Amino acid sequence: MAKRNVHFLFLMLSLLGIHLQEINLCNGALNSSCNPVERSALVEFKQGLEDATNRLSSWMGQDCCRWEGVACSNRTGHVIKLDLRNPHPFSDVDYLPYNEWSLGGELNPSLLGLKYLKYLDLSMNYFGGADIPKFMGSFYHLRYLNLSRAGLGGLLPHQFGNLSNLQYLDLYNDLEPYFGAQVREFRIDDAIWISGLSSLRQLNMENVNLQNVSNWLRALNTLPSIEEIHLSSCGIEHVQLSLPHVNFTSLALLDLSYNSIGSSIPTWLFNISGLQYLDLSHNNFTGPIPSLFGNLVSLSDLNLAENYYIKGGIPISLRNLCKLQSLKLWGINISMDLSELNVIFSGCIKISLEILELPDAGLTGQLPEWLGELKRLRVLVLSHNRISGSIPAWLGQLVSLEVLYLNNNQLNGTIPKSVGCLSELVHLGLTSNFLVGEMSEAHFANLTKLKYLSLALNSLALKFERNWLPPFHLEYIVMGSCILGPDFPGWLQKQENMTFLMMANVSIVDDMPDWFWSLISGAHYVDISSNQISGRLPNLVHLNQVSKLDISSNNFSGLLPYFPQGLYVLDVHDNSFSGPILPEIIMGMPNLIFLSLSKNNLIGTIPSSLCHLQGMTTLDLSDNLLSGKLPDCWNSSSELNVLDFSINNISGGIPKSICSPPSLYSLNLNNNNLSGELPLSLKYCQQLVILDVEYNELRGEIPRWMGGSLAFLMTLKLRSNKLVGNIPPNLSLLRYLQVLDLAENEFSGTIPRSFGNFNGMKVVRNTTELPTDLFASTYTQIMPFSTKGNIREYEDLSSLNIIDLSNNNLIGRIPTELMNLSKLFSLDLSGNHLTGEIPENISALQQLESLDLSRNNLSGGIPSSMANMSSLEFLNLSYNNLSGRIPIGGQLLTFSDPLVYIGNLYLCGFPVNRSCKDSETTQTPNRIDDKNENEMIWLYTSFALGFLTGFWIIWGALLLKKNWKICYFRFIDNTYDKVYVWIMLKLPRMSNILLYL
Repeated sequence: MAKRNVHFLFLMLSLLGIHLQEINLCNGALNSSCNPVERSALVEFKQGLEDATNRLSSWMGQDCCRWEGVACSNRTGHVIKLDLRNPHPFSDVDYLPYNEWSLGGELNPSLLGLKYLKYLDLSMNYFGGADIPKFMGSFYHLRYLNLSRAGLGGLLPHQFGNLSNLQYLDLYNDLEPYFGAQVREFRIDDAIWISGLSSLRQLNMENVNLQNVSNWLRALNTLPSIEEIHLSSCGIEHVQLSLPHVNFTSLALLDLSYNSIGSSIPTWLFNISGLQYLDLSHNNFTGPIPSLFGNLVSLSDLNLAENYYIKGGIPISLRNLCKLQSLKLWGINISMDLSELNVIFSGCIKISLEILELPDAGLTGQLPEWLGELKRLRVLVLSHNRISGSIPAWLGQLVSLEVLYLNNNQLNGTIPKSVGCLSELVHLGLTSNFLVGEMSEAHFANLTKLKYLSLALNSLALKFERNWLPPFHLEYIVMGSCILGPDFPGWLQKQENMTFLMMANVSIVDDMPDWFWSLISGAHYVDISSNQISGRLPNLVHLNQVSKLDISSNNFSGLLPYFPQGLYVLDVHDNSFSGPILPEIIMGMPNLIFLSLSKNNLIGTIPSSLCHLQGMTTLDLSDNLLSGKLPDCWNSSSELNVLDFSINNISGGIPKSICSPPSLYSLNLNNNNLSGELPLSLKYCQQLVILDVEYNELRGEIPRWMGGSLAFLMTLKLRSNKLVGNIPPNLSLLRYLQVLDLAENEFSGTIPRSFGNFNGMKVVRNTTELPTDLFASTYTQIMPFSTKGNIREYEDLSSLNIIDLSNNNLIGRIPTELMNLSKLFSLDLSGNHLTGEIPENISALQQLESLDLSRNNLSGGIPSSMANMSSLEFLNLSYNNLSGRIPIGGQLLTFSDPLVYIGNLYLCGFPVNRSCKDSETTQTPNRIDDKNENEMIWLYTSFALGFLTGFWIIWGALLLKKNWKICYFRFIDNTYDKVYVWIMLKLPRMSNILLYL
């Protein structure tokens, strides 16, 4: 017994000694500095970094374990964690802190001195697009590696496969430019190294290029512990439909969204029994939604959105997914009546479902009552369908609802007041329906959490008491085309958190209250256009957050104020601003990309400071009172797409630098006093799509180089200048040309037969080869054209095909080749000296709506085929030499006004007041010519007979009557004597006058 006690005492003393030793060791580790080798490695690593904000200022002294971002083991003292993540995440709204706090420079191999490193985070920095160093695969103890958004790129090193202890790997690479610096993509040539990551649990390779990698799925299937796989936006086009053995026993999350997978949904997915989150959205999956989804009983989130090739209904098996909280089926052609979905949503799915998104799914019918049974529903999105009927009152029973989007449907009637019972509602979107009636305080009584309100494009009127205090604080307001006026809505004054305001065309007829400009000081987007708001603008430099300001089409007046420095879009067109455009105002907005000051009363010259806005894409100063010359300071670093100086009093020539911006595609200089010739510098506008210089004083000829150099030109307007010479045939090389307006000049010669080769007027427009799609631009291109006898404005230029050569000195025939232009909309050749006949095949222009051939010398008949021109709405053939019967029937019956044919003396039939003889036709111009020739022969014959008859009557009488003959010759002699005497008496006097002169 004593011996046993001795042994027990010895054991206790030994354990006590070991414990004391561990305490001493730990104290030693805690009290000592970090390993000198590791400290030196960190110092050397820092020396290779660029640290603009001195984030690593604490990296001084001997104890590196106390440095910013460094952590050491409490037991060994070795550095086990290095966290240099940027403390300011990237933000689209304000990227400056992210930019300033980003580390850069090189990743020095000295890091290899940290042999016991378990955690490494270099994310949210910018290392200049360098490759990931291969030495990263040598940190064998590493468990966490985050290189996301670190400004790295290139081929992922195969050495990563050595990191067998790695549990977390984040290689997400945002391909958006980092504050102006382009980022390289990550790519993989062979995924076999992934198999070496045997401990991996979470893998994020979003935006890593896997397009040409076929073994990525097999490699991932070897990882026994993998729980999360993020492969969004990896360029994956193919995926195996089946696997021999599914090894994803621990997989809970799989994200394959934003790829290009074009097969049916793989069957191996339905063997992953523990799958909780599945995102297959934004792909090209085909076929129906498999009923096997009902096997994934652990599924809580299913996203199949934006797979437009998936067709068919929702399988009934989904009713058994009792854990499903989120179902997103955006853009899937379900094509079902909402009432048919009752079978699915009456299952146990209704107990768990919190998010239901079925927009753009072809749904029809009215909002069904089974929706009211989804008591846990937080998000309901049914936008962009064909849902009709009214909004039911029972919608107010969904008391958990936070998001309700019913935009772009066919809902009608009034909005029930029960909507005001949705006390948890944060987002309410009802835009683009047929809702009517008034909304009052009762509709918003309990919406204390509402932040997003979108009611635009309905016939709603918001009528509140003048002193009403709304219970909500909105951040996002979209009210376009509702009725908020005529007074400026006072309830807005309490919305201090507003970041987005769209109140265009809301019937406000009032002065702008002073408090409004303070209210929007935190907003990013402000649009109050198309009202009748008046007043003068104060200086707005305090609106630091505003990036878009649209106050166009109102009654603002006075001088232009100073605007916020951060503006990207400024639109003040169609107001009554006056005074000059001060250079200081322009230079105060260095970030502008869109500026419209058109339709005001601005005077003075155009400031050259506009040339210095390098990011500007659209500049519109049209329809003002500007004078002087155009600035000649444009440069090749400019990003200008649109220049519009039309309808001013600008003089001088077109400046040589006007084509320096390499991306200029629309140049509008019409309705000014520009002089000189079309300059050679226009030859370098090689991306030009629209050139409009009509109504100026330009002289000279159309340059021969225009057809070959301006390859993308679609609209060429030279109307009403003083241009001369022949029209160059090589204009037909402009294969995209759709509008050619050369009217009211002094062109001579014939119409080039090559004009029948305008490809843009023969085929449907294809802009894939154009440098830019003008019709997708944010700039609204509204242009006037002379068609159908009037000046008409057109906004959609995509299908407009016009040739206008009127009021020149053109001669010759109408080329039959013009009839090849099958897509021609308007043809005007009036006011020239054209001869010959109207081409017989003119009916080939089946899409022609306007035809004007008046005031020429055209002859012959009107082709009967014109009756088949079913699109023709305007016709003018007046003041020519047309003859014969006007064809009857078809489209020509719609032209009952005789003025269409006035001035053609030999036309007959309806609607002119000249009846046709039986022999007169319209289709035999040769017979008409024969008739005219016969009439001339009879005319000359009658002249001859009359002359012979008169001659023999006089001389026959003189020969037969002697007394008459004596009297006649005596009269001749007496007359001769009198004339002779008179001349002899006057001749001396006339000689004296001539001598005096």
